[in-house]
Formats: sequence, structure tokens, C-alpha cells
Amino acid sequence: QVQLQESGPGLVKPSQTLSLTCTVSGDSIKMSDYYWSWIRQPPGKGLEWMGVISSRGFTDYSPSLKNRTSISRDMSKKQFTLQLSSVTPEDTTVYYCVRGGNPNYNTDYTRIKDTDVWGQGTQVTVYS
Repeated sequence: QVQLQESGPGLVKPSQTLSLTCTVSGDSIKMSDYYWSWIRQPPGKGLEWMGVISSRGFTDYSPSLKNRTSISRDMSKKQFTLQLSSVTPEDTTVYYCVRGGNPNYNTDYTRIKDTDVWGQGTQVTVYS
């Protein structure tokens, strides 16, 4: 059974870089076989697909976040990370790491629908 667990600071100051790590557990899981995405849900809004790292290590990001987002992975640790720079209070929300999210789909809806395993989510608050 595959499980995902997010970790990172719950509080970040404006203009700083948010860094979250997702740890993948499951003896038989090979990170190189899947897409791995980050998704968030701003208060009162729908799910927002942020970006993905592919089975081959390529990355793709939401156009609205592309200039501030970076996703990487460490397959030896079974982890992938999200970095979001220049955060503002509008980045306050719950962040989820997920398996799936093929960027070849054209919309957030279809990319999110492509996911099958989710972490429990981690709340991040940007405060001054």
C-alpha cells in the first residue's frame, strides 16, 4: 500500500520561500514509474494543480505559478519536494502531495482527476 506524507514548516513569512517535502512509503513503489504532483486548495476555492515531476524527472508547472515554483525529487530517499518562492498571504492554504497529475492533460480538472494517492495535506500559513 502506497502512502504519502507531507512535511515542512507550517508558518512562513512573506517574501520567503516555502519548502515542503513529500515522503513516499511502500516497499514495492518505484518513484520512476509515476508522476508526482503538488496540489493546493485556497480557502473558498477549488483545488489548484501546482506542478508535477514526471517518471523521467521532467517538470511542468501551472502557468500562474511557474515563475515561483520548483519541484524536485530524491529517489534514494523516496521523496519529492516543492519550493514556492516569494510567498504572500494569498499562498496560505493546505498543500497536498499526490501521485499522478499527468501534465499532458489540458486542464487542472483532468490533471487532478488523473491522481490516485494523496497525502493527508499540510496547512501552511504565511504571516508577517
